[in-house]
Amino acid sequence: MGSLFSKQFERRKNIKAEKKTLCDLNENCGESYPGSDYRPADRKNWMAGLGVDKVYINKIVWPGTHDSATNKIGIPFITRPFAQCQSLSVYQQLVKGTRVLDIRVNENRRVCHGVLTTYGIDVVIGDIKKFLSETQSEVIILEIRTEFGHQDPPEFEKYLEEQLGEYLIHQDEHVFGKTIAELLPKRIICVWKPSKSPRPQSGSPFWNAGHLKDNWIDTDLPSTKFDSNLKHLSEQPPASSRKFFYRVENTVTPQPDNPIVCVKPVTNRIHGYARLFITQCFTKGCADRLQIFSTDFIDEDFVDACVGLTQARVEGAC
Repeated sequence: MGSLFSKQFERRKNIKAEKKTLCDLNENCGESYPGSDYRPADRKNWMAGLGVDKVYINKIVWPGTHDSATNKIGIPFITRPFAQCQSLSVYQQLVKGTRVLDIRVNENRRVCHGVLTTYGIDVVIGDIKKFLSETQSEVIILEIRTEFGHQDPPEFEKYLEEQLGEYLIHQDEHVFGKTIAELLPKRIICVWKPSKSPRPQSGSPFWNAGHLKDNWIDTDLPSTKFDSNLKHLSEQPPASSRKFFYRVENTVTPQPDNPIVCVKPVTNRIHGYARLFITQCFTKGCADRLQIFSTDFIDEDFVDACVGLTQARVEGAC
């Protein structure tokens, strides 16, 4: 018992120290970078607002959500706090400015997070199609993966193509060097990551796991995650030259050996430091590598942070 108490005391001490590290860094370095003052007039149409003939796919800093479709997962006040990473529906996220969705499914085509499930993938598809019908030139990266420990949904590629075929941007590495205007009316880059099924090949309506990469570190320590994100990002080629998307996630996650296991209070340890992270990317000389930037519980300021840097790139300010 004493050993367990000592271990928990040490963990709380480490968390407190890491929170202070980020707080001090923020006070000393600030959150100013090219485009940091920019605020899109219309977040629902922010890509259009930048000029679709000027916005190249490899210049975009894509605001994304982690575990995007978990707003209604589990049982309210019982299991939901342990798995909910977003409070908004997929449609509401897109309206707010989100352009990368992280969707996990099981063999029954239901969205899940670990062992907990929520609504079917048809709800996600419906939200996406509603958003696309209300806009004209916003492009979405839709990542769908079979959740760990589950089987691939039967005939899932066929289902997705039936539902989204008119919008799908086919797998082609030349896409990275094109403007949004050159891709329209196609508007979805769908990355399908099955568990066992063959991965999509060149020319397919779907992109494969090799086209969306990250270096996930499972920790609830905010400064550890922040530093890991910077380290791995600095090891990537510049976004302008690579033929895949690279994601950084501004999140920390609950750990089973810590008393605090609800997502929101844990991820809040790093949530407010998205702009600091972008600032540090410039300080460390790796801002040109930043591409997909995702978060839990996305808000307008996070979207603006990404859109502002995108605007600066489009205008040649960085």
